[in-house]
Amino acid sequence: MIQHKINIIQYNPKYAEQTVKMWRDSKEQAIGQKEIHSFENHVYFLNHILPEQFQIELVLIDEKVVGMIAYNETEISQLYIHVEYQGIGIGQTLLNKVKQKSNGRLTLYTFEINKKAQQFYEKHGFKIIDRGHENEENLPDILYEWISK
Repeated sequence: MIQHKINIIQYNPKYAEQTVKMWRDSKEQAIGQKEIHSFENHVYFLNHILPEQFQIELVLIDEKVVGMIAYNETEISQLYIHVEYQGIGIGQTLLNKVKQKSNGRLTLYTFEINKKAQQFYEKHGFKIIDRGHENEENLPDILYEWISK
């Protein structure tokens, strides 16, 4: 396998369309249903709403967006890896970076239907603290928490 240089950068709106496409593909594969928001609304959310509360970082390989994470010191809002780049350590790299920047405790939600995400978070020290919250997709979800040792 050819080694590619992975670049983690601060979100830049020039990557908005690529990021949203990757995000939607990854999410649709994970939960088995189409995104409910239009592409344009999703781009607007990424450029204007998400950055108000969260730091956003992208993972690039050869200028291609292969991952994104949105977080602050207590919460991970979004973590998506391109479907063709899952399972090679990109998510773990992002998670470790955010753990270091956290205040020692992080929470995040994932859909109950998304078994891959649950295995991933549990493998990286997250514990289930609650279940069944309201969300736009009307799917049961799980609240996870990580506390640094």
